[in-house]
Amino acid sequence: MKRHLSEQLPLVFGHAPANGRDDLLVSDRLSAAISIVDHWPVWPSPVVIICGPVGSGKSHLAGIWREKARAEPIHPFAGSNAADIAAEKPVLFEDADRQGFDDTALFHVINSVRQNGTALLMTSRLWPMSWPVRLPDLKSRLKAATVVEIGEPDDELLGQVLTKLFADRQLLVDERLVGYVVARMERSLEAAQTIVERIDHLALARGTRPTRALAAEVLEELANTSLSD
Repeated sequence: MKRHLSEQLPLVFGHAPANGRDDLLVSDRLSAAISIVDHWPVWPSPVVIICGPVGSGKSHLAGIWREKARAEPIHPFAGSNAADIAAEKPVLFEDADRQGFDDTALFHVINSVRQNGTALLMTSRLWPMSWPVRLPDLKSRLKAATVVEIGEPDDELLGQVLTKLFADRQLLVDERLVGYVVARMERSLEAAQTIVERIDHLALARGTRPTRALAAEVLEELANTSLSD
């Protein structure tokens, strides 16, 4: 995508995404995960794993639960005190498949949670059965956990997300613009975040409001980038 000579690099003003429970966009794909968070501390098991693709809302839900349960973030690596923390309060382990963990340490965390009546919430892009777990006892514990899947977003949710992301940046956009983007974008919340960020950047650089032409430019750039990867 060629840049116009008249473009100027805009000053970067921080924008605060709305990440509270009331800001959560409810859809069928999120209903089970939202229900788990809302019904805390009445859970079907003390260990819950929320699985979903990048940008699917796992971190938003984990943040809501962390605040509600007053949970402590942990990383169960060898030699950590994660099991001791889990004995005292609810704990949160995000991106388990990406961060990695020590089998024995995670096994002790789960045992600590079960023995002391606390709770463990984990998030992951992959189902736990796909994790590279070697310890048989840990595999057994993970099979007993409650696993909640977040599916791919539909058009309605993508439209709601785009509208929210624009609003987070104090940008009011036409519904027709949102519909235009939804019909042409990659089906992910991560893509929605990237698109809104780039449209906002171009609009600031050119001193204009978000338009269909800007959106088309951004979508073409992202499509070309994807093809070249």
